[in-house]
Amino acid sequence: MLKTNPNILRLGIPNGSLQNSTVDLFAKAGYKISVRDRSYFPSIDDKTIEVVMFRPQEMSRFVEDGVVDLGLTGSDWIQENGSDVHEVAELVYSKATSQPARWVLCVPNESKVTKPEDLANGVIATELVGFTRRYFEQKKVPVKVEFSWGATEVKARLLDAIVDITETGSSIKANNLRIIDTLLTSTPRLIANKKTWANPEFREKIENISLLLKGAMSAREKVGLKLNVSRENLPAIVGLLPAEKSPTVSSLADGSWVAVEVIVDEKSERDLIPKLKRAGATGIISYPLNKVIP
Repeated sequence: MLKTNPNILRLGIPNGSLQNSTVDLFAKAGYKISVRDRSYFPSIDDKTIEVVMFRPQEMSRFVEDGVVDLGLTGSDWIQENGSDVHEVAELVYSKATSQPARWVLCVPNESKVTKPEDLANGVIATELVGFTRRYFEQKKVPVKVEFSWGATEVKARLLDAIVDITETGSSIKANNLRIIDTLLTSTPRLIANKKTWANPEFREKIENISLLLKGAMSAREKVGLKLNVSRENLPAIVGLLPAEKSPTVSSLADGSWVAVEVIVDEKSERDLIPKLKRAGATGIISYPLNKVIP
C-alpha cells in the first residue's frame, strides 16, 4: 500500500479497544481525526498527514516496513515482533486507566501451581506467543505455547495456564484466576520508521506531533484555577498553592486586589478550593486544560 504523495506523513493509529482513547488524545493535541464506519482510512484536519488504522499487534511491523511512517502501539508488540523501529515517545494512556498494561501468567485459584517451574511440560495459551516462549526458555522450563484467538481466561481451566494482558486485574479476579508471575509491563509508544526519522522535514513534523501529544497527556490530570484575592490575603493564598511553580499574579482595576492563576493537580483541587475560599479568595474558577507544555 504505497503512499500517493511522498511528501505526506502516513500515521497509523490502533483500532479496537485503543481507538477511541487515541482519537481523543489527538483531539486534545489539536488534531481532529474522524473515523467513518467500516473504513480503515480516517480523515484528519491536517493536509500533510494521512491516517490509516491497523491492529496494534501488527503496527510495529508496518512501521518497520515503511507501510506507515509513524504509529502508535504497545511496547509489548514491538518486543513480540522484534521490530527495528525508532521509539519517539512513551505515551501512557489507555482505554480504561493510565496504568501500564501487564502480561501476567495465570492459573485457576484451585490449581496447585505456585511458580512457573511447576508448569513444566504443560500447555500455555496466549496471544503473546513469541515473548512467552522466550520467557520459559530463559527459565529452562519446557512448555508448549499455543496461540489464543480470544476468551483466553476460559482456557485457564482447559489447559495448564494462560498468559493474558490486564490493567486493573479485575478480569483476572472475576474469572477466579491467580497471578503467579508478571512477564512484561507495557505502555503505548509512538514509533517511527527509521528512514522517515532520518528525513529532517519528517522528523520535525514527528517531533511536533510528539510534543503536542505529551502536552495533551500532561493536561489530563491537571486543571487551571483563577481567583481574586486582596493584596492583604495574598501571602496566605500563595502559601496554599503548589510550591514547585509560582502562580501568575496580575493587578486588578482596584489596586488593593489581584487576580491569581495557577495550574494544579486535579486530585488536589477538591481539597484546595475550600482552603482558598477560607483564606479570602473570591471568584474562584476551575477549568479543564487541553495541553500543558513544560
